[in-house]
Amino acid sequence: MKHTRIVVSRYGGPDELHAVVEDCPEPKAGEARVKVLAAGVSLPDVMMREGIHPETPRLPFTPGWDFVGVVDRTGIGASAVQAGEWVAALPISGAYAEFICLPQEELVPVPAGLDPADAVCLILNYITAYQMLHRAAHVRAGETALVHGAAGGVGSALLQLGRLAGLTMYGTCSSRGAAAVSELGATPIDYQRQDFVQEMLRLTDAGVDVVFDGMGGTHMWRSRKALRRGGRVVVYGLTGSLRGGRLASGRPGRRRRFHGMPLFALYIAAGWLLPGRRRFVPYSIQWLKRLRPALFRQDLTALLALLREHQIKPLIAQRFPLAEAQKAHEALGKGGVTGKIVLTMGAA
Repeated sequence: MKHTRIVVSRYGGPDELHAVVEDCPEPKAGEARVKVLAAGVSLPDVMMREGIHPETPRLPFTPGWDFVGVVDRTGIGASAVQAGEWVAALPISGAYAEFICLPQEELVPVPAGLDPADAVCLILNYITAYQMLHRAAHVRAGETALVHGAAGGVGSALLQLGRLAGLTMYGTCSSRGAAAVSELGATPIDYQRQDFVQEMLRLTDAGVDVVFDGMGGTHMWRSRKALRRGGRVVVYGLTGSLRGGRLASGRPGRRRRFHGMPLFALYIAAGWLLPGRRRFVPYSIQWLKRLRPALFRQDLTALLALLREHQIKPLIAQRFPLAEAQKAHEALGKGGVTGKIVLTMGAA
């Protein structure tokens, strides 16, 4: 049996994404083969395609951090899952494919009846948001929070989950995303026309309790200026390295996994040494999952329950078929995306 997957054979722009047709993978002992129903498209995918994410695989590779699918076949000894069972996983790469094989312990059950596109939003975006709120920032009801990129996949998840946690929320966004940010219960701040530091100091007098910054670089230092004394900036990305969905330096074609990391580390250290007790708190979904895998399963299960109970509703920006992964990356790279872009397969 044949299947299609997307392959990056050279680091660079969206045009480096190519569909290949090949034999379906066979599950090894302890693995399950999953038919992918929906795969998420995220900025970490874009950064890996450019070769600058810390998790960037060697060439050639198939992108795709997260997916929802149905178990198609199990290998010897894989008795924890059954054919026909819906599952979710965070493989970090490999999800842009019709079929993928993974160890059974990587698969988390998904309740029947959910939209696969809704469910796939939870795996990377909502777990990132949930763990930053509750395991990194340790937020408390009544606190104030600023979310950068508030209309995006992680940003909109932070607003929904922050509202459930009783936070007063502010969010930077483009004018196009302002309505969505307001509908999610936050005060929008147009980053193209307003200085978010000045706005936070004006709206809160002393600054906010916590800022969630996925931009990195010098942007995270400006986020620190929006904090009250004793506040914290949760830093979880380096997407400021991109311009228009491409590497800002315009020098693609090689693997630079630690691009931007020295400045990132310097700012984190400086936040602890300088007066004012305004700290940087680094967060990485993949490292927390590696160190404490039970938390990933626990948090995803809790979020799936919230989705089933209609307490959260992911924003789907666009759905593309797998063969149009290049168009999906181009759309994400243009910016101003409200919610998450999803690749769908077949009847999904």
